[in-house]
Amino acid sequence: MNAATKEHEEHIGDLIHCFYSEVFPCYFDDEQIQKFEQLQILSMEGLRYNGTMKEAFQLISALQSLLTVIECIEHHGIQEGYHHLFARNVQLLGKFGISFPFTIDQFRKKRRRIFSMYSRPQNDWVM
Repeated sequence: MNAATKEHEEHIGDLIHCFYSEVFPCYFDDEQIQKFEQLQILSMEGLRYNGTMKEAFQLISALQSLLTVIECIEHHGIQEGYHHLFARNVQLLGKFGISFPFTIDQFRKKRRRIFSMYSRPQNDWVM
């Protein structure tokens, strides 16, 4: 068995951060996102993970697949195979103790105005 590298584990953290900074603000308001943090949604706290490379790649691919499905929904609507892909990757995250209690329908329509303390800043300039 090969152990996951530090970079793999950092990438998992980066993908989780991507949900909080780029995906969730598009679909949920700040109060809801705060609640997600309190409920430890996408938290690595209760992670059932042995640190193997295989498991790291499974986590990375599950998170990336969910990001891709959500992005595809934005451009093409919910297509036939998306339900299965979404559910399979949510189940895989659950196997590792990572909670993602959303349905695909919650990502059907973006909010009109996105103004969130969770969003990444548009630039690095400080005024």
